Amino acid sequence: MTPAPRVPAFVVILALVATAIASSVATTVGLTAQSAPPATPALDTLPVHGQVSLITGAGGNVAVQVGPQGVLVVDTGLEARADALIGAIRRLAGDRPIRYIVNTHAHADHTGGNLKVAAAGTQLVAGNFAAQVGDRAVQGAAPGAFIVAHENVLNALSAPKGGGAPAPFGGWPTDTFFQDERTMYFNGEGIQLVHEPSAHTDGDVLVFFRGSDVIAAGDTYVTDGFPGIDVAAGGSIAGVVESLNRLIDLAISEQFTEGGTRILPGHGRVSDEFDVVEYRDMATIVRDRVRALRQKGSTLAQVLAARPAFEYEPRYGTNRAWTTEQFVGAVYASVNQPAGTVSTTRGGNR
Repeated sequence: MTPAPRVPAFVVILALVATAIASSVATTVGLTAQSAPPATPALDTLPVHGQVSLITGAGGNVAVQVGPQGVLVVDTGLEARADALIGAIRRLAGDRPIRYIVNTHAHADHTGGNLKVAAAGTQLVAGNFAAQVGDRAVQGAAPGAFIVAHENVLNALSAPKGGGAPAPFGGWPTDTFFQDERTMYFNGEGIQLVHEPSAHTDGDVLVFFRGSDVIAAGDTYVTDGFPGIDVAAGGSIAGVVESLNRLIDLAISEQFTEGGTRILPGHGRVSDEFDVVEYRDMATIVRDRVRALRQKGSTLAQVLAARPAFEYEPRYGTNRAWTTEQFVGAVYASVNQPAGTVSTTRGGNR
């Protein structure tokens, strides 16, 4: 048998040194990658229908209507993403001015950018006013876009319950309403702002672009988790179900409840009427189960142990910011109160 050739000692030493260096480099690269801060996700823009587009990545979903009169923005995301949002709007709308911001409710992931986005816009007003737009002064314009919202949003931003700090003054709504509905006409189409009392909060509005056939639902409807119910801010499961029923009433499907009116959730993907019907049915079933258990005298711990939302947990229970337990707890806390009432019981905040 022929003996195996002997490898010179210096070759073995060089190989061991090379292996050690490679291992050290790999470890260093791995540690650097782990210690590096995560990259901030880019904002994505999606044309939805008609004059309305969707911008994601700013916090809550942002709807943008662009037309000959300028730009209307529904919600402004987080404060930290405001500059990126303004850039995305500019890329979408060019030099058309931001005229209006509409807030669907008061939570910071939908109103945090109010101050900067409003400051980047201009109002159309009468009288001897002029605003700087780009490199020119525009007569009949005043600096700062109008911020439109239900009056309960102004109350929540200016005097938060629980003694929290108010939002910056420049980010407060400047044009509020208290009725069940407010209408606007902008860029050649009618816009309905429909107040949904005691749903996600006490200040929710659905924004219906009638010409474009698009509804921005805010957090009364989401696709990435169970319904968010901020009981401390006047939210309730009854109001959530009613708001979902209102969405179904407003939407018109193309065929077999599919297609047709586009519905933009506060978080998640573009939807149609059938998506909302499924979501409404889920919310109704969980509400009825929790109500039945509570009427039997079950405690919250017993209701949680019964898992009234068990078959929906794989689809909606993976959101770590709003868990199944938080949702069931909010349903338990609000199931006996009718829509439109305000409770001071602490609940979830999406």
